Amino acid sequence: MDFGWKRSFRLELEERKVFGLDIGSSSVNAVQLEKKSDDWVVTAAGRVRIAPNQEDGRGTNTVSAIGKCFESMGIRTQMAVCGVSGPEVAVRDFMFHSLARDEVEPAVMLEAAQVCPFNADDVTVDYQSICSDKDSTRGILVAATKRLINRRKDLAKQAAVNCVLMDVDGLALLNCLSECEKAVAQQTAAILNIGHSYTTLAIMGSQGGLALPFIRDVAYSGNDITKAIAIANDISKEAVEEVLFGGKSSTEKPIVFENALDQACEKLIVDVTQTLRYYTAQENSNFVEKIFVCGAFAAVPGLVELLGTQLPTKIELWNPLEKLGCEADQKCKSILLKDGHAMAVAAGLAMRSI
Repeated sequence: MDFGWKRSFRLELEERKVFGLDIGSSSVNAVQLEKKSDDWVVTAAGRVRIAPNQEDGRGTNTVSAIGKCFESMGIRTQMAVCGVSGPEVAVRDFMFHSLARDEVEPAVMLEAAQVCPFNADDVTVDYQSICSDKDSTRGILVAATKRLINRRKDLAKQAAVNCVLMDVDGLALLNCLSECEKAVAQQTAAILNIGHSYTTLAIMGSQGGLALPFIRDVAYSGNDITKAIAIANDISKEAVEEVLFGGKSSTEKPIVFENALDQACEKLIVDVTQTLRYYTAQENSNFVEKIFVCGAFAAVPGLVELLGTQLPTKIELWNPLEKLGCEADQKCKSILLKDGHAMAVAAGLAMRSI
């Protein structure tokens, strides 16, 4: 027999759950997960493209996409974990001579003011100590501009979603990697998330026996690659996007991808190669053994193969949601199979808890 109070209790638990909400510049991705034993299970997911028309200052198209994505998931909770990335975000590791617990935060704030390229009065800083002993205190700090954080929160609020936690996209990606690819825990692995506006390279390696993240957001991204292919073919960017993401033939003229993709990705490959070299040159850092490629642009035909021939390490197209169980409907399963490579950030955000 099912008493009313039991039903109310279950509904209350459902409403207290969170979901990962990745608000991009071209699409909105959302994932809700549930931990069962030691494994994560997908209970809901949604993905909605943002209308390409020019938005007003309030991001009307983005708000609409968030609302549609949330509604399509059919979940009760309105509590979302959102992420930030780009030039207004910085992730740095720190090491101090051994400090008392109440001395760590002031030291972190001073360090952030010195290493982060933001106005100290317009930034929010958080940190996590990873190791503290009699000799030193080590950890990571994150800084993001208040403008960027408030922008994310405001977009969610306008769509009737409550942003209860804020994370960094790169850290969310590494969180997703550690949960979905336990076999690579002993390797120095990286994620290359090629989005519409930014490309994030996130590396989880070992420095002096400690697992410290290294994150860099590159401005050259899928949008730039699309523009370059359009110029090479003398057609519009929209026509290229029809082929890349809509699975349609160009409405203007056939697109010739031979050499165009190679040339369009040249800057991205140079940026990633230089970043890998910089990381490897750091004291106690290891060679990156494998890169998992994901993001909205990752499934473009020929891209992963191109990266595999140009980058100095193993490359794999990555759909982390294929690694997880799924207790959602067939519509959700279809989204995960088709677009799971674009939803790694949302999955990583969903692995956070209050």
